[in-house]
Amino acid sequence: MGAVFMKLCCCCCIADDDDDDEKQPLVPQDPLEYFNREVQKRRDEETNLWSEPGDPSHSERQDDRVLYSLLQARNKTRMGSTGYRRLSVDIEAMRDTRREVRDKWKTILENLGFMAEADSLLTVSAGASNDRMRNAPAARAMLKTLHTETSIFNSREPPPERYLLILDRLLYLDIAEDFLAKAKRFYPPKEDSDEETPGLAINLPLLLARVEAMNGRGNDDDDEDENDSGREDGNMSDRS
Repeated sequence: MGAVFMKLCCCCCIADDDDDDEKQPLVPQDPLEYFNREVQKRRDEETNLWSEPGDPSHSERQDDRVLYSLLQARNKTRMGSTGYRRLSVDIEAMRDTRREVRDKWKTILENLGFMAEADSLLTVSAGASNDRMRNAPAARAMLKTLHTETSIFNSREPPPERYLLILDRLLYLDIAEDFLAKAKRFYPPKEDSDEETPGLAINLPLLLARVEAMNGRGNDDDDEDENDSGREDGNMSDRS
């Protein structure tokens, strides 16, 4: 009798497990939830690229001002036009420069053993404030050392304030000195003769002038595309 009860119990348990598996939906209850999360993640990543986290208008630093102007200009430009493509190239170039700096920081943190925590340590939200820093003077002194004694930053311009907040976190975790030592080892300062063509220092005025020119021209790029299309159609007719 006991054996029969055991078999029945096991069968019931197995059946319950199978029912639970069958009840698990293959598609989420709200299919749009996944896409909404992805969109929000993308927005968070873009917000995380600003140099001045506490500046809602993104106009404190010149590179922030340029990138913001480029994004605004692209929003007013017809998608697919020549002007839109040019702006997209400039925007991605600036973002690539910022990502390159961030990747250097991430490389050092991962080398220190913070593989899982590197992204969170480097994430600075728009609501971050210098007033909440625990050790601002030490963080600022260390940021200056990183800027002058390593090549972790790509520009001779003052380093972004966002990294001041990150260094304050590293000081709190008592790993800032180790980070600085790794930075000096991995990214030693470059000699003037080895210095690559400065990216933002040269390109920022050029990009500003380009944005102003495009704002002044209005839809000239669209007209140019239409003219190019008309010329191509005319050439096709001549050949036929």
